[in-house]
Amino acid sequence: MTSKILILDFGSQYTQVIARRVRQLNVYSEIVRYDTPASIIKSLRPSGIILSGGPASVYAKGAPQPDKRIFDASVPVLGVCYGMQLFGKWLGGEVASSTRREYGRGHLQIVKESPLFAGFNGQVDIWNSHGDSLKKLPKGFRTVATTDNSPHAAIEDPARKLYGLQFHPEVAHTPRGMEILSNFVLGICQAEPGWTMKSFIESTCEAVRKQVGSDRVLLGLSGGVDSAVAAALLHQAIGSQLQCIFVDNGLLRKGEREKVEDIFGRHLKLKLLTVKAGSRFLKALKGVADPERKRKIIGRIFIEEFQRATKKIGAAKYLAQGTLYPDVIESVAIGDNPAAVIKSHHNVGGLPKNMKFQLVEPLRQLFKDEVRVVGETLGLPREMVWRHPFPGPGLAVRTLGPIDAQKLSILREADAIVIEEMKAAKWYDKVWQAFAVLLPVRSVGVQGDERTYDYTCVLRVVESHDGMTADWVRLPHDLLGKIASRITNEVKGINRVVYDVSSKPPATIEWE
Repeated sequence: MTSKILILDFGSQYTQVIARRVRQLNVYSEIVRYDTPASIIKSLRPSGIILSGGPASVYAKGAPQPDKRIFDASVPVLGVCYGMQLFGKWLGGEVASSTRREYGRGHLQIVKESPLFAGFNGQVDIWNSHGDSLKKLPKGFRTVATTDNSPHAAIEDPARKLYGLQFHPEVAHTPRGMEILSNFVLGICQAEPGWTMKSFIESTCEAVRKQVGSDRVLLGLSGGVDSAVAAALLHQAIGSQLQCIFVDNGLLRKGEREKVEDIFGRHLKLKLLTVKAGSRFLKALKGVADPERKRKIIGRIFIEEFQRATKKIGAAKYLAQGTLYPDVIESVAIGDNPAAVIKSHHNVGGLPKNMKFQLVEPLRQLFKDEVRVVGETLGLPREMVWRHPFPGPGLAVRTLGPIDAQKLSILREADAIVIEEMKAAKWYDKVWQAFAVLLPVRSVGVQGDERTYDYTCVLRVVESHDGMTADWVRLPHDLLGKIASRITNEVKGINRVVYDVSSKPPATIEWE
């Protein structure tokens, strides 16, 4: 890897988007804490540094502050929004609350030539999200672009290689934002575009072989995209040293266990041990309605079954996990990190203390879409690589209220119909998620001239980029009608289908 761009995270909701945009330029990017010491940053030998935006005001008490010596690091620095305002506060300028705050779409007027805007001319559409703005330039800086309410919307000090943007070039609502980032990363920083999935696979395989030597590695295979790609990648790196364990908790989609065994056992020839523990999970979940209790019970039994399987297999030194880059960022908050912990991810910091394994996380540097590309490059079936997200607790959190084998069977059949019809209509690959939910609600129906009193099925289809926000999909009415008709005619126990038209927020994608 020849070039690297470091992104200092000041808590912006767009920090990960910046990292993804840089990688789309085939340059490796890495997010680090906002207060990472300059000495450590220098040791990482970045080609450039980007200071993210953030929710705080630079004058607020306790506002996140970087190591000031980063401005003397002799590599180009780009400040975005809050990052730019740091220039104003620390280098002799003035930042103040704007008379008119700028949120949403805006227009940038380029007033001076700048390497940031090479190839640009005149006015550019941009996306704003700020209440403060730079009122007085720091010494050595000049203004290269303005907006109606920000007289210094883009600034630069070429002598010190410092550049600032008051708007967000990383978001899709800044149509030419990628060109601006390209001008900084490839032009100003002169970073070499060597980050490709092929180079990642080669370097990761080499690193894994170096880490594990001749020892065995265990991997809990779930059938989801992350663990599937991790398994394929590790198999390429260490072959028969990898032992996969698949715990069938009885909460899976229709045909899931058979599909996993076929792809990974018979097709890829991985060493795979299947643990059939559905009856134990169901027994422990009997009468449990609270979704958080469901999750805790499922997590506890999974660990117990996994541990039991490892004893059957024999000693192993390493445990592999399909941890992704967003999992690491969302799950770890150190000290006074301005970005709050979003979730305690099951792959990060969730191992019981008595499991004495060293971790192998081959996907830790990647985002979800990059993982899918790795999977395709490694030859995994498209159906496996591009399947929709599926919750760890499985159908237990899509069957509301207490669950039993009958309800799971009803939901499993309904869900299979949803997926089958979405694929047949060429809609499956167009959406983020499509699935069925079984409500603990019964209503009167008529089927074959007979009265029925059966369950209600909810159809949930959403579009999203990252799962953080989502909107319901406007499916064609004919497709909705076909799905509903098949479910009520073919799935005994359901006589009513409804469509969820809630967005996230205020709703979540999953119902529990």
